[in-house]
Amino acid sequence: MAPEDAAARRPPPPEGDQVDPATARIDLIPLEAAVVRRPDSLPAMRIDQLILHKGLAPTRSAAQRLIERKAVRWLGPKGWTVPSKAGEDVPDEAQVEITDASELRFVSRGGLKLEGAIAKCGFDVRGRTCLDVGQSTGGFTDLLLDKGAVKVVGLDVGRDQLAAKLRGDERVVCYEGINARDVAGSAFAAEWPEASFGFITADVSFISLTHVLPTLFSYLAPGGDLLALVKPQFELQPAQIGKGGIVRNKAYFQDVETRVRQCCRDWPMKVHAYFQSPIEGGNGNTEFFIWVRHPEPATPAA
Repeated sequence: MAPEDAAARRPPPPEGDQVDPATARIDLIPLEAAVVRRPDSLPAMRIDQLILHKGLAPTRSAAQRLIERKAVRWLGPKGWTVPSKAGEDVPDEAQVEITDASELRFVSRGGLKLEGAIAKCGFDVRGRTCLDVGQSTGGFTDLLLDKGAVKVVGLDVGRDQLAAKLRGDERVVCYEGINARDVAGSAFAAEWPEASFGFITADVSFISLTHVLPTLFSYLAPGGDLLALVKPQFELQPAQIGKGGIVRNKAYFQDVETRVRQCCRDWPMKVHAYFQSPIEGGNGNTEFFIWVRHPEPATPAA
């Protein structure tokens, strides 16, 4: 049988199913309406935002520090899960737990760094007025108050960074928008004469510490101590810094130490110790502390 004869023998389609090609129209279903959602699908939220929303951390940056340190877990269908990154989405009704709250003892990780350094050096800051250069969020300031300092004067080139709990503390004085490299003419310089502080801490970024040390030394009282964080990533040339801003060649660490020590001797100041920070930088960089003491004034001749 010829194909055309077979087509002729087919029964016509039901009247209601007939389509006129000239007037045919295809109705498209919106994509979002075509998505089939699983019955167990729940609204999701970034894990760092969820931690903050649940009141488990004071700030989003604090929540991110907890996540970086693997100190967070959430309960999912397969049991407890440790998030791998701050941007990981989890159900916003998920149960979340902090497994190690040590990151939250101070307003930033700087407090943990300084705590270890002060313990190593055996400093006692009880009853002292301290200067904190590069105050930022206030991690060092928080630690100094916790250890008994009666007042902490902070200096920072930025603005509106100090944690709320410290900004409202009457023991804290915060001078903002002042570059520690040159404080001449600033409100800080007008209110605090040189050699005013028996204990100074420093944590500066995006500038070499050697550019700031002259100011610190001028405000250090005779016999006073300086404990400063040394960040190699801000002491080296761009070609010496690896991907992600991390210094991977440990040979450069000695170069940094040599330059920082020499800067101290040029004044002259006495370097008592140079040692690795017990806590890494937030991006995994190795950091160091230098302990410098202002030499006691010479005994007057009889």
